[in-house]
Amino acid sequence: MNAVRDLAADAGTRPDSDAEVIVVGAGPTGLLLGAELALAGVRVQIIERRAAAQRNSRALTLHPRSIELMDQRGLVERFLARGRPIPGWHFAGLDTPLDFSALDTRHGYTLLLAQARTEQLLEERARELDVAIRRGHEVVGLRQDAGGDAAGEGSSGAGGVEVDVRGPDGVVETVRARYVVGCDGGRSVVRRAVGIGFPGTDETLSGALGDFATVDPAALDRARAHGVLAAPLEPEDADTDTDDPAVGGTGGLTRIVLLDPQRMRTPTAEPLTLDEFRASLLRICGTDCGVAGARWLSRFGNATRLAARYRSGRVLLAGDAAHIHFPAAGQGLNTGLQDAMNLGWKLAAEINGWAPTGLLDSYHAERHPVGQAVTENTEVQTLLAELTLLPSYQRPAAALRNLIAGLLGIEEVNRRLAGLVSALDTSYPPADDRAHPLVGRRMPDVALTAAGSAAVRVYELLPHGRFVLLDLAGDDDAMKRAVDTGWGRRVAAFTVTGHDSRTDLDGVREILVRPDGHVAWATRTTAVQTRRAERAHALTGWAGLPVGA
Repeated sequence: MNAVRDLAADAGTRPDSDAEVIVVGAGPTGLLLGAELALAGVRVQIIERRAAAQRNSRALTLHPRSIELMDQRGLVERFLARGRPIPGWHFAGLDTPLDFSALDTRHGYTLLLAQARTEQLLEERARELDVAIRRGHEVVGLRQDAGGDAAGEGSSGAGGVEVDVRGPDGVVETVRARYVVGCDGGRSVVRRAVGIGFPGTDETLSGALGDFATVDPAALDRARAHGVLAAPLEPEDADTDTDDPAVGGTGGLTRIVLLDPQRMRTPTAEPLTLDEFRASLLRICGTDCGVAGARWLSRFGNATRLAARYRSGRVLLAGDAAHIHFPAAGQGLNTGLQDAMNLGWKLAAEINGWAPTGLLDSYHAERHPVGQAVTENTEVQTLLAELTLLPSYQRPAAALRNLIAGLLGIEEVNRRLAGLVSALDTSYPPADDRAHPLVGRRMPDVALTAAGSAAVRVYELLPHGRFVLLDLAGDDDAMKRAVDTGWGRRVAAFTVTGHDSRTDLDGVREILVRPDGHVAWATRTTAVQTRRAERAHALTGWAGLPVGA
């Protein structure tokens, strides 16, 4: 029997917990969440079953909203230096591309970047913020105290979570935390431990992918013409100091992804061989593309599931632990990053004692509908791909795809689907129907000049993970002093002396931007005294009671 050691007994200076938050899973979602919590001063441990960083890269892309999130934390140049921007993307592999360059963003492109590299960069960020990452440790049990699950959603009363963690030596430690977040994938141990349902559908379709050191470049265009995805995992001129996949290197590999009608019902658990992959390429496009030096071969399926709830007491879910789906249009990793950005500041507010009532519950309220929308649009894309592989549906399916591809030639239709896949159109509906139309939307990264700051655009005001209050009117001399006195550690206030002209900002006097870059409050009220009352109400509702209240 494994020995059990209670770490709390060894940590004399930390009788209540070994960490304030335990994040289970060191994939992109868990690493970003750990960094966001640490940015807010929360003690975090990330528990990861694998002994080393993920070697292979199932995901390939960062979409515009995810790139914006990196920009808001001052990290974007690290990612741009490693990836390759592509202005057009796809919906269901249709011939007409989605035009991300036409969207309202400074980052109108998808960044081709191997998941291993993304994880390397996010781990660097987490370690810079002193996040403890415990690799080779596996969660084998989890229990909530009274005040945990018994308290239900909406409660932040006394209590905590005990997590049994088995280390590389087989010894099981009991680690205590105030909250636990499961970022541990579709087979989440955390989700199962707290009994959160994961309704959806099992896989009925599978595809194949491979990363190859050698390909025939001349054959790749032919393969692409037959619906095969082929993309380099690193730009040719990347300043790559290593091609060791253990630290994010890919060594100039080429990723090839395909759906083979003769093999599409093969269970994903069945191993994929190089001979099978070559045979599939030959059937689909008449050439095996000269593939050799396979570093990774894998299947992927269309199992689609969405957690019934993202929170159970003091346990929360994010990323693939909350939603899984076919990798259509590369949305999975991006959705997980956006989960982490939404949850991080809210959970930190709860830990730090200033969260308004209901703030932590708003994580589920805001992100669950996003997860549902992603699972639904990926099912639509999967169906559009699968029907063309079925002989009895090939002709009408081809006509349907041509029809939709034609509709994507209409600017507004293209922009609608591009906004959906890029997540730039993600908006969190406000509770008050009378709220300004900006509320809930992502704040545009407008150019500005702000008194007391060298920033020249909005996102440069967000790296510290605090609320940002922008005074566009400049007619309330007491604004900054009042905010600094009441909410100074949570809200940074700036008087804007100039900004880009935009119709959605016409008449707006003040804007409160959340730490995740969405608009919490905006007003056109011109009367200063009335606006002061509105501001105080908004600040209290989002950033908690003022100091001393």
